[in-house]
Amino acid sequence: GVLALLAHVAVRLRAPCADPLLLPIAVLLNGMGLVLIYRLDLETPGDRAAPTQLVWSTLGVALFIMVVAALRDHRLLQRYAYVCVVAALALLALPILFPAVNGARIWIRIAGFSIQPGEFAKVLLAVFFASYLAANRTALAYAGRKIWRFRRLQLPTGRVLGPIVTIWLLSVGVLVLERDLGTSLLFFGLFVVMLYVATGRTGWIAVGLLLASLGAVAVGRLEPHVHSRVEDWLHPFATIEAGEGPNQLAQSLFSFAAGGMSGTGLGLGHSVLIGFAAKSDFILATAGEELGLVGLSALFLLYGLLVERGYRAGLSLRDPFGRLLATGLASIVALQVFVIAGGVTGLIPLTGMAMPFLAQGGSSVVTNWAIVALLIRVSDSARRPRHTAHDAPRRTPHGTSHPTPRPAPHDPSRALPHAPLPAPLHDEDPRRPG
Repeated sequence: GVLALLAHVAVRLRAPCADPLLLPIAVLLNGMGLVLIYRLDLETPGDRAAPTQLVWSTLGVALFIMVVAALRDHRLLQRYAYVCVVAALALLALPILFPAVNGARIWIRIAGFSIQPGEFAKVLLAVFFASYLAANRTALAYAGRKIWRFRRLQLPTGRVLGPIVTIWLLSVGVLVLERDLGTSLLFFGLFVVMLYVATGRTGWIAVGLLLASLGAVAVGRLEPHVHSRVEDWLHPFATIEAGEGPNQLAQSLFSFAAGGMSGTGLGLGHSVLIGFAAKSDFILATAGEELGLVGLSALFLLYGLLVERGYRAGLSLRDPFGRLLATGLASIVALQVFVIAGGVTGLIPLTGMAMPFLAQGGSSVVTNWAIVALLIRVSDSARRPRHTAHDAPRRTPHGTSHPTPRPAPHDPSRALPHAPLPAPLHDEDPRRPG
């Protein structure tokens, strides 16, 4: 409650025109995550995760307040686009130097603490993509002379598209080496969505789906760790038939089935049987079992409303950078929710990512609070009333301020108080009445 109050005061003082729903949704999702993690802690006395998650949530809210207070204009981030991309690539490559955990090299473990640098890198890459696409949107939208054409699909020249594709390939290549294909899929989706928003060409969506399908098939066959997850997705009950007991995906499906429409009640489920990932990857199964389909739908609607408000803030802006930045940040949340929820419910193979605000994960919750802070700043710029230098605000009897109306400069009768009436046209008779 204290953290929510401090964040609210920061928004009222520094971004008074911001969207009023962004902060309450983030607080509700983060608080619900703490409740579910604490509930699972009651059945795992040797693994207390809720106090640590509360500490990370405090750091996330502190970062939120710092961003809202220090960043007065979101357009300042456009100056540091290349600094952001260098920092993002460095953060993505850093876990390669550390040992793998559960088959993936995405964590940095120092003195008992673990950090996932890829969570911070996605925000930095979103800033770079928004800056570069805003500066080159015209060249990306229109074809040049030497272009490969396939019906309505037109690809820009390599000089325009080359730098951003190179940066994206480097980031995805590092992620493939780390076997973190969930974040790789997130970056790929972010890349395609922002290209589509910048150019308005639906061909980018088709190309993105085609490349994603080809990459998924290739990696699923060549990478053993990913291949095992694909096999578990195709045959979730194979381990039961072999007499080895249910795997994590099967336990997750059992949890959803046991919850039914209204759920078993908070604290009355058995999703802790999923194992070590019950508080992180599969925390959505706990929500589905104990809150039921009704509670799960409410969570999805909260995420959908958060994403919609981010899109609305971006569409209300005039500057291309702010529009792309808000769209990219909201798309990160949307893609992450889709990938995680799809994996836990058996729609797509598991990826091992953290549900925004809900799941255990310090880096994830801090990054998501930074995303909400940037959306707060963008929405404040989008909703702030615009006054010109000649429009001095005047006070109304109720205390609200409105700009003083000024006559349009093209109206001669208003610009000149004593201007004569215009002379009649040549084909009019001045003596005719009317």
